[in-house]
Amino acid sequence: MSLLIIVLFVVWLINTFERVLYSLHMIQLEMYDNEKYMKWLANNKTKAHGPKSHLLVIVSVVVVLIYMFYPFDLRILVLIWSVTGLYVASYKKYESKKPLVMTDRAKRLLIGTLVLAIVDFIIVVLLARWIAGESYYIPISAFILALSIYYGTYYIIGGIWLLNPFEKSINNRFYQAAQDKIKSLEDLTVVGITGSYGKTSTKFITAEILEQKYKTFKTPGSYNTPMGVSKVINEDLDDSYNVFVAELGAERMGEIKEMTKLVTPDIGIITSIGPCHLETFKTIENIAKTKYELIEGLSGDGWAIFNYDNEYVKKLADMTYIKKILYGLKNHKDLDVYAEDIVTGIEGSTFTLNIKGKGTVECKTKLLGKHNVLNILAGAATGYALGMSLVQIASGIEKIEPIQHRLQLINPGTGVIVIDDAFNSNPDGATAALEVLSEFKDNRKIIVTPGMIGLGDLEYEENKKLGEGIAQVCDIVILVGEARTQAIKDGLLASDFIKENIIIVQSLKESETVLKTLLKKGDVVLFENDLPDTYNEA
Repeated sequence: MSLLIIVLFVVWLINTFERVLYSLHMIQLEMYDNEKYMKWLANNKTKAHGPKSHLLVIVSVVVVLIYMFYPFDLRILVLIWSVTGLYVASYKKYESKKPLVMTDRAKRLLIGTLVLAIVDFIIVVLLARWIAGESYYIPISAFILALSIYYGTYYIIGGIWLLNPFEKSINNRFYQAAQDKIKSLEDLTVVGITGSYGKTSTKFITAEILEQKYKTFKTPGSYNTPMGVSKVINEDLDDSYNVFVAELGAERMGEIKEMTKLVTPDIGIITSIGPCHLETFKTIENIAKTKYELIEGLSGDGWAIFNYDNEYVKKLADMTYIKKILYGLKNHKDLDVYAEDIVTGIEGSTFTLNIKGKGTVECKTKLLGKHNVLNILAGAATGYALGMSLVQIASGIEKIEPIQHRLQLINPGTGVIVIDDAFNSNPDGATAALEVLSEFKDNRKIIVTPGMIGLGDLEYEENKKLGEGIAQVCDIVILVGEARTQAIKDGLLASDFIKENIIIVQSLKESETVLKTLLKKGDVVLFENDLPDTYNEA
């Protein structure tokens, strides 16, 4: 009997380990947030259970029922169960775009969750033996263990709950250490950047401009959470830097306030306010209040910098009475920093930078589109606040390199040009991407997109508008996921787009296969958004 239980345990553990590892990846993408993860489970049942796990449950039900009425050798039952279990375990489950990062926290959670699962296994076997007796506890255990594999991605919830007090203690220590380090760097100027979108691009742009006068440190990639920013402060920031540019992200009210307590910004930039993370914020007004926490958290003599073209940011700027700089492309008479004579093309943009009290300077950049000129103005305004000259600012603007996955022009020399705008699409960004695509006057224009996410109740409406915009610019449309992109298709057809030029695929990988048969020399392909692994492309 004990040998049969060991065999069940080994096969069960192989399957459970795979399910726990997968759930660890998903919950890491959901920022170790149980609430968000449970929502993901509810919306992704096929992924959550695994494409073949139900087979083991069915086989278990059949063999256990047969055994109950017509008892046979338990070794045969365990053999059938084990072979099925190993088949389920060997089945290729998924491909990921962003791999699991085995951080110290991930390792702790993996071990803690596996320990929890093993305790569950022991309890199941002991209870089955106590209730069903010596003759039936192995079949009953096999059936329950098949169910535990089927629901294996739920173990991680218990792991998070179990380790939560310990993780909070670690996070608080990291946060406090970073906070103390920032306070100890008395000569450091901190620039905080937030917004519904544009903040990462603005961070890179601002840092490059400031580098022309100051040694500048910026948070890498899209690091914008308390723990992410704490990590880079503790590990990489030192007293050799003059300026620290920090991106501050939020999905809930109060999170920007927490970030400002960490970095104590001297300059705060609000790039935009729009329908982003509406599932958690619920309303645009809540988003605006949260972004304004940056301005409320500025040091006593701080500068507030606002994108005055954004209607929601404008309202915040008008209610601000500390030192402020207003930048934008519209209504120049109301602005402190603005651009005019903008010329955009397929190789970048040129414009005249105007700064009140300083004058004008001609600028050129490799970045595509007017919206990037707007992002550059935020960096120029920061340079102005820190006393940089027009020449220094213009020099920094010219040195800015295209930012990966954000309207990044790629010309591999094949005769086909790719515009990579795959990072986190939003209504303003998608409109800007189409404007850039429209600059290619004599080329066939193709877009590949799964649409926009995270827009709450506005998601259908905004994606339909995107479809209408695509119809005005593109020749061929490849939609990733039939159900997910229905709103875009509705917008296309409402704009009399040729139905035969709409191609629907089930994954980004399939779209790449289609493109190989479709592309010809001179084509321009825009990749607009790429869904994270936690979303179903179909």
